[in-house]
Amino acid sequence: MLDDETPNDANDTHATDKLADETGDAPPTAPGNSALAAWERATFIHLRADRRGIAAYVTLTRPEVHNAFNEQLIADLRSVFDLLDADATLRAVVLAGEGRSFCAGADLHWMRSNLERTHDENVADALRMADLFRVIDRCRHPVIARIQGAALGGGCGLAAVADIVIAAEDARFGFTEARLGIAPAVISPFAIRKIGQSHARALFITGERFDADRALAIGLAHRVVPASELDAAVADALTAIAQCGPEAVQASKRVAQVVPTLPDDQARLLTANTIADLRVSPQGQEGARAFLEKRRAAWIPQDPQEGADA
Repeated sequence: MLDDETPNDANDTHATDKLADETGDAPPTAPGNSALAAWERATFIHLRADRRGIAAYVTLTRPEVHNAFNEQLIADLRSVFDLLDADATLRAVVLAGEGRSFCAGADLHWMRSNLERTHDENVADALRMADLFRVIDRCRHPVIARIQGAALGGGCGLAAVADIVIAAEDARFGFTEARLGIAPAVISPFAIRKIGQSHARALFITGERFDADRALAIGLAHRVVPASELDAAVADALTAIAQCGPEAVQASKRVAQVVPTLPDDQARLLTANTIADLRVSPQGQEGARAFLEKRRAAWIPQDPQEGADA
């Protein structure tokens, strides 16, 4: 939440507003072309999902409240990422926010409703949020966060679970929960893995906001550009991903996530089997032949950004 702004949320959460229940069932699908993927046919309330070239673009659509989280947005994001993970035709996901901010944390109305909840109800609510971050973190496709304006609280959590974070020079970050009398507990496993314990301890206990350059320095962001160049920077990342074998990209993401958690002997076996599996796969064979024959590999599209400006 932006401390210095009081959003007027015209879309407060209601029980009848939900597209996915607490069991994580997929949202209802809209009528249309059956050739479309499930996530393209699905209907969401607080986000928009569309295919552009090799990527799915997921855009938070609550600009009037700086794309702050409420129960419905959490349910929408959980549903769309469950569906995206199941789509083998995708090669990347771009996560963005409509308007001035990427995501400013918790919505005021949602925060107010938490005041009336019991301890057990708050645990259930927090677990739904934790499950959302875990689903994004474990998405098999690379996730690129396109960040402008505020990325506070849970918005910083979204940055922490993205594989590539591209931020505008004017972006503001912050693990600001302590200023509200709570803690960045749910996002902490992901944030600490991303920025390390030293930076986490300093930023968690002060709740201070920091700029994009500091986010870059601590590893929360990977590239900082003028706001006018955000889309071009995202396109650069997608072009780089498109040069790589899709299965190799997914395996590389898994290796980066899993290997640090394993004892040396297990890591040795996992990595040896991973490279062997890829070498004998059709894609690995194609990559080696394309390199030796000095030609373009079959998986490289002519234009990975086709439709990106649609």
